[in-house]
Amino acid sequence: YDLQRDQPPPLVEADLRIEVCERITAGGEVIKALTDEAIDGAVATVVNAEPDACAICFLFSFQNSEHEKRLEAAVKRKLSKIFVSCSSDVQSEFREVERFSTTVLNAYLQPVIATYIDELESGLRLVAPNASLGLNQSSGGLMSLGRARDLPVRTALSGPAAGVAGAAHIAGIVGQQDVITLDMGGTSADVALIREGIVPVAFGRDVSGFPIRMPMIDVETVGAGGGSIAWIDRDGLLKVGPVSTGADPGPACYSLGGEQPTVTDANLILGRLSEGGLLGGSMALNFDSANRAFQTLSTTLGISIPQVARGVIEIVVANMVRAIRTISVERGHDPRDYCLMPFGGAGPLHASDVARSLSIDRILIPQAPGIVCAHGLVVSDLQEDLVIGERTRVTAENLDSMRDIVDTLVASAQSWYTTENILPQTRQMDIRLDMRYVGQNFELAVPLGEGNDLSGAILSNYQTLRQKFFEVHEANYGYFNSEDPVEIINFRLTARGRIYPLILFKHISTNTPSSKEPAVREVMFNDNNPNSCPVYQRETLVPGQTFQGPAVIEQLDATTIIYPGDMVDI
Repeated sequence: YDLQRDQPPPLVEADLRIEVCERITAGGEVIKALTDEAIDGAVATVVNAEPDACAICFLFSFQNSEHEKRLEAAVKRKLSKIFVSCSSDVQSEFREVERFSTTVLNAYLQPVIATYIDELESGLRLVAPNASLGLNQSSGGLMSLGRARDLPVRTALSGPAAGVAGAAHIAGIVGQQDVITLDMGGTSADVALIREGIVPVAFGRDVSGFPIRMPMIDVETVGAGGGSIAWIDRDGLLKVGPVSTGADPGPACYSLGGEQPTVTDANLILGRLSEGGLLGGSMALNFDSANRAFQTLSTTLGISIPQVARGVIEIVVANMVRAIRTISVERGHDPRDYCLMPFGGAGPLHASDVARSLSIDRILIPQAPGIVCAHGLVVSDLQEDLVIGERTRVTAENLDSMRDIVDTLVASAQSWYTTENILPQTRQMDIRLDMRYVGQNFELAVPLGEGNDLSGAILSNYQTLRQKFFEVHEANYGYFNSEDPVEIINFRLTARGRIYPLILFKHISTNTPSSKEPAVREVMFNDNNPNSCPVYQRETLVPGQTFQGPAVIEQLDATTIIYPGDMVDI
């Protein structure tokens, strides 16, 4: 609890927040009806404000949405072109603060995303009239454009989610089930932990300071990217990030007007990046500009420019290591049991440093690290996340009602499959329950499995259900109490499927290793003594080829640093 925290400015000012007189109980019973007079007064206020969008959120509307729907219909009758978001549609769960915040964010995004989708659709029709189009969600699956117009808040963290989905797919192909992903670009680094091939999903977090509650791939983000700026604080200590130069003007070595020292400049100074440039040499890097950018830091700290550059790398690596510890060590996972998969333009450049700091002995570099997020989009299924919030004690007497709730979710999923024209052979459903001990304030997600007979096969024995919760509770907190009562808060079902078959291309190289001697470059690792390193071009390396570091592997979209003694297996 930070009493000094600066809260973000509200998305909706106080004079644009309207109250109505109505009340529904926690059980969904109407005890104060929403009158026509109250509706007319609220609608008149909305009309006078002339907004682009409107968010409607009433207490316990997830149990009974009648009042929200009546007000929505009245607003649309008066303002047919306005975007309206109802909390019972956006996030049908209890906890009204998070529900209201999520609904407001959804309404805030609707006009912007709708305009973007319209332009995207019209442009796509000109170049590919028969193409299918989906937008990625924060939960890792795709959604149709219609759903994206209604629920744009689901795209809030869709970029990092696509990277994790792509990494999970690549890891599965090569047989790696336990993976820590490291997606490092120009402004930030995103890390996630995949265990037994399962991509982790969280159901609540802050986005730019606003609480949001919905399924999201569990990604930890830190301000550590190639454009992160190195600076000295008022205590005379070297810092890196979170401020970034961005793509424009970019690092000093880009010679596009940037003058601040960045992580990319540090890598160039240390020889980890080539003066020949990026993108196969089409994007030149200026060594002298990088040196000039670091001169002030060098003078202030009283050490050489290469020493400052090395310090910058160590700091940015420490920031990423701290993020990885958050998702691993702090949650009971040992990073040494995992394979590190770096991607993004800067991921492979820092992977060896990160792995060494965590004692990870395996690193998997994708064939095209710079487009793993795009890979994730291609292999992702269409996905719909459904939820029913119903507080239910886990007892033998409540098994029938629990089955009824799951059957309702399954029926909704089947309707979605039909609407989206999902191929029958690709349809898949899985269910999880948000469970807790009675009296606790927060829940644990308990996965129950997948299939089409979810209610019959899974909810046949309440003791089995309790045992599943005990296992998850012990895994998270190290203990469980088999005597205390357990309750379900939310029933969740995730439906997945494809509208077209997934085609996988497998590249098998028949080439022999190149007989051409690789170029040699001086690279600084952990000390100030440069090492002569062979510089390999990734496209010339063939399956089965092995060699030992130190070395540098360059390719169009990334550079990989191999430390002395490391073994490379293609």
